[in-house]
Amino acid sequence: MWFDAQRAVRLEAERRRVGYLPQDYGLFPHLTVAGNVRFAGRRDRPDLLERFGIAALASAHPAQLSGGERQRVALARALARDPRVLLLDEPFGALDAITRPQVRDELADLLADLELPTLLVTHAFEDAGVLGDLVGVLDEGRLVQTGTAAELVHRPANARVAALTGANVVAGVAVPSGSGSIVRVKGGGELVAAARAEGPVEIAVQPWELELVDPGASRLTDTVTGVRPDRGGLLVRLTRFTVHLPGAEHAAPEPAQTVGLRAAPEHVHVF
Repeated sequence: MWFDAQRAVRLEAERRRVGYLPQDYGLFPHLTVAGNVRFAGRRDRPDLLERFGIAALASAHPAQLSGGERQRVALARALARDPRVLLLDEPFGALDAITRPQVRDELADLLADLELPTLLVTHAFEDAGVLGDLVGVLDEGRLVQTGTAAELVHRPANARVAALTGANVVAGVAVPSGSGSIVRVKGGGELVAAARAEGPVEIAVQPWELELVDPGASRLTDTVTGVRPDRGGLLVRLTRFTVHLPGAEHAAPEPAQTVGLRAAPEHVHVF
């Protein structure tokens, strides 16, 4: 315990067994790599420099390092305290889009080897999914859902969680139909949902769960605003939706083209 006013417990920060990795890494610019790590542990830690592959950089200063190297130094410094828990605050916020996934995957491997309880704070769901065994979503200071990344994608607790995972979220009005609903989407058109609902709703559909079809064969149409390659497929941006087409066999629709949209009812989440 760090602080308890009733029991008069107050543990100074330097005595707390916590490793902390801030988003800007917070390395001392006037200290070398070895000096930064030594500062936290009050002794040289060649074992940590070797473990994180930065032994050859021991005499270098932070300004001479790449983003990934700075992160490894900051992590080694955090572990030099022999912590019982590790706190990571937006650890990729200072990295560019090219470096970010490489460093994130590297950190995931390191954390798996450490087997140390770790708390990661991030606004990026992909980062949480790669690094976290359990993901908790905070919305306006309230914990609204916990689960694995896959559980949050396939069973989101609300529209905000769905949007965080990358789903399309749009408003509509639900009309009961059989055991499910027909949702009249804002802006025109309809989607069928497996859940039974009535009245104003929000619906969420993941980009890969939407299918592009001929406009005449769909009760929902939208207009293409842009197309770009994405992860071996195509990412199609529409006025109201985003669609991910896997594989390279799909013909790319043209900007301003009207397309039909279709989704299996069980993939349309209703809130």
